[in-house]
Amino acid sequence: MPSVDSPGLVAGVDSSTQSTKVVVCDGETGRVVREGRAPHPDGTVADPADWWRALTTATDGLLDDVVGIGVAAQQHGLVALDERGEVVRPALLWNDNRSAQAALDLTEELGGAQACADAVGLVPVASFTISKLRWMAEHEPQLADRVTDVLLPHDWLTWRLTGEMVTDRGDASGTGYWSPREGRYRPDVLATAFGGRTPRTPRVLDPAEPAGRTPDGKLVSAGTGDNMGAALGLAIGPGDVVVSLGTSGTVFASAEQPSADATGTIAGFADATGRFLPLVCTLNAARVLTSTAALLGVEMAEFDRLACQAAPGADDLVLLPYLDGERTPTLPDASGTLLGLRRDNMTPQNLARAAVEGMLCGLAAGVDALREQGVEVRRVLLIGGAAQSKAVQVAAPQVFGVPVTVPAPAEYVALGAARQAAWALTGQQPDWALTGATELEVTDESAGERIRRHHHEAFAQVHGG
Repeated sequence: MPSVDSPGLVAGVDSSTQSTKVVVCDGETGRVVREGRAPHPDGTVADPADWWRALTTATDGLLDDVVGIGVAAQQHGLVALDERGEVVRPALLWNDNRSAQAALDLTEELGGAQACADAVGLVPVASFTISKLRWMAEHEPQLADRVTDVLLPHDWLTWRLTGEMVTDRGDASGTGYWSPREGRYRPDVLATAFGGRTPRTPRVLDPAEPAGRTPDGKLVSAGTGDNMGAALGLAIGPGDVVVSLGTSGTVFASAEQPSADATGTIAGFADATGRFLPLVCTLNAARVLTSTAALLGVEMAEFDRLACQAAPGADDLVLLPYLDGERTPTLPDASGTLLGLRRDNMTPQNLARAAVEGMLCGLAAGVDALREQGVEVRRVLLIGGAAQSKAVQVAAPQVFGVPVTVPAPAEYVALGAARQAAWALTGQQPDWALTGATELEVTDESAGERIRRHHHEAFAQVHGG
């Protein structure tokens, strides 16, 4: 085994909704030496075998001299196995909304929103594993009867790599039946959700505890959920709030104490280090921009240029961007709404700007929610594909009202998984520097306040809140 001072090469895997990304890093410095990628089929359900094929493709020729592997993956997905280890039904992913009513019913059955938040740190919504289990129990009872083990996507991949059914506290905290406050599963909550059934759940490992080894002897770390992996890859500290603009939008921060938000806005997750990760998630993020660009009939570079040409506030044009329904706020059946349209502001530039501001305002509400829970907000770290948009970078400091750091483009979820692998190898969390970031200051506080106010008024007009 490598010495503590020189862990060797480590690999980090990000098995996301859309693809598998792999980075191989120097375990001492974090320098990326090679990368791989493979796509996943699109959709809200998935055959887990597709994740394994993508992992195999993405790592082809990359791992020969690697000594440790970490896996991070999309949270919440329901992987149900029978006694032979076979998948009972295609995995229901986080973005599958069929369990929205099941989540409402389950919340009431468990004693209401505050009781749920106190018990497991979150209030059930369609995204969480617990809600998908309730849906399966009600709509597919014969399949539910066959289920002996319930895993998450990262758990399943770790099991395929090592033969061990294990997880970490970060990913476990997103199921809805593991308590961050108590540090344990809640079998009573699981049984209530699954119609009295009590399937096995993976053993929860400590942050630096290895999951096992691959058949060729490579150490595999505990792994974690994608948001916890990104937090680890960015090495966030007090005052840092991460806003990730990917398929979904997420807002999260490191905290010393668990959260219990009865409004359901904040999910009180654990992180991958032993602390906690209060998180707000929206379904609508980067695809708001790509969909608006498609509507305008332009490529993203031209969309960016158009949005930058419009004034802050888009001449009072407001887009409520609930194009795929919404998770936060809980509006699974909502659609996008364009308000304030007049003949004199009906321009491609204003529509592009309204799309950018609408996406960011949904996430700014998440930043405000963290503040209300006592989270310090000194700066926003903006990551994800849409963070590289010039229009997003121009608007973000105004909308968030604090300085914004845009780290250099990188696969931060995969980097976090690689960092965890180095930690498991040496027993010491590595000190990898974050370099190449762009710093953006707030230049017009009044414009940001006006943009947020108009969006709040538009939301109240349409949704009454």
